[in-house]
Amino acid sequence: MLADRVSYFTESVIREMSRLAARFGAINLAQGMPDFETPQEIKEAACKAIHDGFNQYAVTWGAPALRQAIAVKAKAFNGISCEPDKHVTVCCGATEAMMATMLAVVNPGDEVIVFQPFYENYGPDGLLSGAKPVYVHLREPDWHVDLEELAAAFTPKTKAIIINTPGNPTGKVFTRVELQFIADLCIKHDVLALTDEIYEHIIYGDPGIHPHISIATLPGMAERTVTISGLSKTFSVTGWRLGYCIAPEEITAGIRRVHDFLTVGAPHPLQMAGAAALALPTSYYAKLKTDYTRRRDILLPYLRQAGLKFEVPQGAYYVMTDAADLGATDDTAFVRWMVEHVGVAGVPGGSFYNPKSQGRTKVRFMWAKKDQTLHDAGERLLKMREEALARK
Repeated sequence: MLADRVSYFTESVIREMSRLAARFGAINLAQGMPDFETPQEIKEAACKAIHDGFNQYAVTWGAPALRQAIAVKAKAFNGISCEPDKHVTVCCGATEAMMATMLAVVNPGDEVIVFQPFYENYGPDGLLSGAKPVYVHLREPDWHVDLEELAAAFTPKTKAIIINTPGNPTGKVFTRVELQFIADLCIKHDVLALTDEIYEHIIYGDPGIHPHISIATLPGMAERTVTISGLSKTFSVTGWRLGYCIAPEEITAGIRRVHDFLTVGAPHPLQMAGAAALALPTSYYAKLKTDYTRRRDILLPYLRQAGLKFEVPQGAYYVMTDAADLGATDDTAFVRWMVEHVGVAGVPGGSFYNPKSQGRTKVRFMWAKKDQTLHDAGERLLKMREEALARK
């Protein structure tokens, strides 16, 4: 009785792992969901908006105050010039922003290039919009772009390419050289760039070495790029579902038509709080980077001592590890064992690959957690090597 389209993918493995962690009392390092509090001033702004009467529908494509704040932020941080009324659409999370964009620009049979390992939503996004995903590998150990493979992936049927930087699940930050190569291909083949930049403020180390670059700022790309981001990760409000996209006027009109009938609009009082969040001083972002650097540096040594192999991520708050040395040959079975017997949940690596078998020895972990939560998880993970080797 179901439509064919839903037979091509399962429910989110990430959310499934969260339920499994709750069932067995495991520490959840699977879903990117902080266990620390949202900044107090943002919570107070949400409460104030409710008390001030912002409880009915906002303008479908976003409250004017939030769209204005996004335009100011995009210019100051990303270097993207945009007009709130012509180019900015507020959605129910970056996930909906990507889905609305895909439905607005992709026709059935169009090809959409996706780098893998990829955020698990991108595959279903393509299938739901009728697109044919074309997967291009990010090459280990540093997850660099294979330029020859990428160039070969562009065909007369290519409509768009999805870029996620900083990336989930690898923490990869695309370099200027890689982005310029992509931009040149997009211009040559008349292809759109759909870029998911939700982790744009979470980058480690010297910004001169690994800066965040929005591909829309490269020559010739403003008119063919949809820049997607949101507030969930930057302000630890994953449950608020506030995302947005910035696009050329014609594409924005299409995205708004889809968005209107897909979700109508994001919660009005939370949009007003989002405008307040974007008005926070630059010191907030400096502290965000410091805090996430500390959390990363707590968890990664535990993972290495436990016998997992990985490249230190450049951004976001995820790491893709290889558990082959611990006997992992079936990623899902290994993670389930880990949840039940080690007491820590990760995400099976196959969730981020097509075919899934390419991730059969891999596990993704996240560190958007309190310091003590990470130490507790780490201590459990240190016992994993001994127990895993005993299973072999």
